[in-house]
Amino acid sequence: MSRVGKEPIVVPSGVDVAVSGQNVKVKGSKGELELDLPGGITVAQDGEVLQVERPDETRENRAFHGLARTLINNMIIGVSEGFKKELEIVGVGYRAAAKGNDALTLSLGFSHPVEVKAPAGVVFDVPQPTQIIISGIDKQAVGQTAADIRSLRKPEPYKGKGIKYVGEHIIRKAGKAAK
Repeated sequence: MSRVGKEPIVVPSGVDVAVSGQNVKVKGSKGELELDLPGGITVAQDGEVLQVERPDETRENRAFHGLARTLINNMIIGVSEGFKKELEIVGVGYRAAAKGNDALTLSLGFSHPVEVKAPAGVVFDVPQPTQIIISGIDKQAVGQTAADIRSLRKPEPYKGKGIKYVGEHIIRKAGKAAK
C-alpha cells in the first residue's frame, strides 16, 4: 500500500472539488485547476475529505496511486494559497526588470538583454533588480518557469555569479594558485 496514496486529503473551506469519473476539478479563490487521473485511479469524496483509491495491486496502479494523491493535494493548495519561487541574481551588472506581470528583461552579461515570457497562470514580480519572485496556482508551471530562468545563467563555482534560488548554497572552487 502506498504510504502517500492512502493518506486522506482534507479540503479547506472555500475550495470546491468536483469529481466526475477520471476528471477532478478544483476551484478556489485564486483560480481553477483540472486533472485527468492516470490509469484506473479513482477519487472518493466524502464531504470535506477525499480518498484516492486504486483498483488493484499491479505495479502501474501502485506507482500512480501516490502520484495522483499528491497532484490533487497540490491543486488544492494552489487554488487556496498559491505557490511561489524566489530567485536571486548575483553578479556585477546582472539585473532583472519587469515588463508588466507576464514578462521579464534580464541583463546577464550577454551582448543582448534576455526576454522571458511567463506561461499562462504564472506571474513575475521584481521587488529589487536582483530578485525575481515567480508565483502562480500550478506548482509544476511555477517550478518549471523558475528552472528555465535559472538555466539562462546558472551559478558558476568560482565567483558564484548567475541566477540561483534564494537559500541555495553554491559550492565554491578554489581558483588558480598564484606562483
